[in-house]
Amino acid sequence: MRQKFTYVNDSNRGLLTLYFNDWNHAYSSKKTALAKKFGEEFNKSLHLANDKNRGFTRITSIVDSDYRGVKWERTRAIDIIKVMLNKPLEPGASAELFLTYQVDLPSSRYTDYGHGYRRGYYLRDWYLTPAVFDDKWHLYSNKDLNDQITDVTNTEIRITYPKGLHLATNFEVNSNTDFSIGNEAHLIGKQQKNSQILLTPLKDFTTHITNYLTVTSDIETSKYDEISQGISINKIAKFIRDNLGEYPHKNLLVAEVDYNRSPLYGINQLPNFIRPYREQFQFEMKFLKTALNSILKETLFLDERKEKWVMDGIVYYLLIKYVDEYYPDQKLTGKLSRLWGFRSYNLAKTDFNEQYYLLQMLSVRRNDHQALATPSDSLTRFNQRIANSYKAGLGMAYLGEYIGYDKIDSTILEFYDQFKLHPNLKAKTLETMLRKKSTKDISWFFDEYVALRTNIDFKIRKVTKTEDSISFTIKNRTGSNVPISLFGLQKDSVVSKYWFKDIDTSRTFTIPRNNETRLVLNYDKKIPEVNQRNNWKSLNGFFSSNKKLQLRFLKDIENPYYNQLFYVPEFKFDVNNGLSAGISLNNRPIINQPFSFDIKPRYSMKEKSLVGSVGFRIRDFFDKGKLNSINYTMSASSAFFDINSRFTTITPAVNFIWRPNDFISNRRQFLFVRLRNVFRNIDEGIIDQIDTEPDFSVFNVRYGDVDNNILRYRSWVLDGQVSGNFSKLSFEWEQRTLFDNNRQLNLRLYAGKFISNATDSDFFSFALDRPTDYLFDLNYLNRSQNASGLTSQQFILSEGGFKSIFDDRFGNDWIVTGNLSFNVWQWIELYGDIGAIKNRGENARFKYDSGVRLNFVTDFFELYFPVYSNNGYEIAQPNYGERIRFVVTLSPKTLIRLFTRKWF
Repeated sequence: MRQKFTYVNDSNRGLLTLYFNDWNHAYSSKKTALAKKFGEEFNKSLHLANDKNRGFTRITSIVDSDYRGVKWERTRAIDIIKVMLNKPLEPGASAELFLTYQVDLPSSRYTDYGHGYRRGYYLRDWYLTPAVFDDKWHLYSNKDLNDQITDVTNTEIRITYPKGLHLATNFEVNSNTDFSIGNEAHLIGKQQKNSQILLTPLKDFTTHITNYLTVTSDIETSKYDEISQGISINKIAKFIRDNLGEYPHKNLLVAEVDYNRSPLYGINQLPNFIRPYREQFQFEMKFLKTALNSILKETLFLDERKEKWVMDGIVYYLLIKYVDEYYPDQKLTGKLSRLWGFRSYNLAKTDFNEQYYLLQMLSVRRNDHQALATPSDSLTRFNQRIANSYKAGLGMAYLGEYIGYDKIDSTILEFYDQFKLHPNLKAKTLETMLRKKSTKDISWFFDEYVALRTNIDFKIRKVTKTEDSISFTIKNRTGSNVPISLFGLQKDSVVSKYWFKDIDTSRTFTIPRNNETRLVLNYDKKIPEVNQRNNWKSLNGFFSSNKKLQLRFLKDIENPYYNQLFYVPEFKFDVNNGLSAGISLNNRPIINQPFSFDIKPRYSMKEKSLVGSVGFRIRDFFDKGKLNSINYTMSASSAFFDINSRFTTITPAVNFIWRPNDFISNRRQFLFVRLRNVFRNIDEGIIDQIDTEPDFSVFNVRYGDVDNNILRYRSWVLDGQVSGNFSKLSFEWEQRTLFDNNRQLNLRLYAGKFISNATDSDFFSFALDRPTDYLFDLNYLNRSQNASGLTSQQFILSEGGFKSIFDDRFGNDWIVTGNLSFNVWQWIELYGDIGAIKNRGENARFKYDSGVRLNFVTDFFELYFPVYSNNGYEIAQPNYGERIRFVVTLSPKTLIRLFTRKWF
């Protein structure tokens, strides 16, 4: 590949070095920022890739206009190239460079980019482009954020591609010649960023010429014919022209691959055959979303990594406006909202545009939300792909509600008209234009809503009324200094509306009385408040303010005017209780809230008795500092642990959780304090097997540090327990490392020591394998002391962590063990355990075992085949099948975390 490049120094400083983006080379190594980004999102595909599936850029030479060699080197970032000019490039002058290099494209399996896309090629960010210099260089590595920053360039490309492939591009096709062994295309991009080229064996792209712009697109939906698609595209093109402005290029590429990288998340992600929207609406939303993104990326030369919120704000504001204008009655659940049995749900009554608030709130209610001003590469995956984009659009709509939508609309039109194709565009420019348009002070929008992660939450308190006025106090519960709207309602009709601002903590206001029966903050939900349950106050007396109870099956979204109670069938199985069936009663809507409870009564089929649990939790979140949350819980549970023998636990607890300022990091620290009270009712037939008091209490303090990364997992936990008859300390350290040669090494160390021990049994002792679980923490399928059969072979990694079963596995003094495993091929591993355990007054016992581990999904589904241990060659001994151990996870919540962990 040969590239001629002319660089014009439009700065006021002379330059001795130039920098180029070589984003294709980001796929070349396991050490690049892209590979590390994949690892943070629990995706090891690029780490495990073969060289033939990676992307490389091999630079042969760089020479200047005098054909003298120019020195160059790769920076530490690998996908950024530093070029040292032979002579200074003065302000206003230009320099020519001739670059010769070979591009090996990566497989499209990683990011869609590269070879193999639809049995063809998808080229994006594939050639060297200049980095931006505006008194400093902006050097950004490829992190699969689709946000390469480059200067405005005029580009010509001559590309030869095989016969049988069809070309689609965002550049102008000047010519496309068919010759004997292939095709040669001449592409021109005037004042555009990097090119997009799609080469596919099927001619999926269609060109639509409208009165407003020319579009090349492969966006489609099933059962929506081409003529109807053309009509919709013409409607969308007019909407874009009227609300954004004229697109300055000859052709707009609207590609399915771009939509798939940035879709409308939510119900839109359901498979086509169960998606509840009409084909027209579905097509138009896909097309409009993709077209707006493509237009802004092509024409607004913003630093997307630092100021992406500007583009997101415009895109989602216009999406909201489009639905309000053309589909005002569209419900979030589409045709499902009319189904009998579901139509009474709050979710069924929710408008389509409310999804942006709901999905953004998923992040807020986890305290994972981040400020809009946060750079994109510092956002969690969920915030980068969903929450922050939606928050930006909601923010523009919020601002429009406050200062007038006409001012937002005219500002967007003027901003795009004046600054499209303008180099080095800044978000400050949009801010300046909005401030000039507004007659109100809107500093709060930029200083609070954009710059900070502080939530919004207002509450009405202390309402008093006279014949002609109403006085009330508005309390600001989060300290976010933003305006809040107040509506006066007479039944369900709005009779008055006001805006209030500058409420630091609380302020009292008085309004004229206009026959209002209820005051409601943020009644139209235009303000993305974290809590809308405290927004209303009845004017008809105390008892009218009481919220009615609303029962809902499974789940629903929050309804601030009711106390919601959800009921869900509950099933659980273990050997001791058999199949237990019942119901879960809880107050948890689809999006979590700070206070929650869960009552789970179940009937044990085996014991013919009630079992179950109850729990209450209050979460206190913190916006600043590393302390992320404090969870206060009170829980109780009761079930059977043996024949006609029941255990009951009552546990008050508090859990402190810290997280780094870098939200992308999966590291967490915690301090967990609880008082575990255990009560046991033991059957007379086995009471002689129980050699401890049936009832006891344990004060437990646990501090841990966990860094959960798929390439390198590290954790340590210090645990202390104090009870009436014993006290002990234990320490657990674990590390899992995936090396560059694709070998994974798992190491674990466990050590424990009794500080005091006045017990006469092994019930509280350390164990090499299968502890007694006296605190009832572990999810055993069979808790009986005389457990046998398949369920007794269940393995849960705890205490000693041995896989072989020993008769003398307990120790009432101390224990030290180490566990090791490493893979020999894919999910086949070898393991070994070694350690010592000691009873008081006896010598320590040295133990070891080894075998083969089938690690299908770590911590979720594993099999252990012992080979050799203190027991001898176990594989040659009778009843070997009874020595095989297994790990299986049946908990739906745990399994869900397996699939959602990469998002948060």
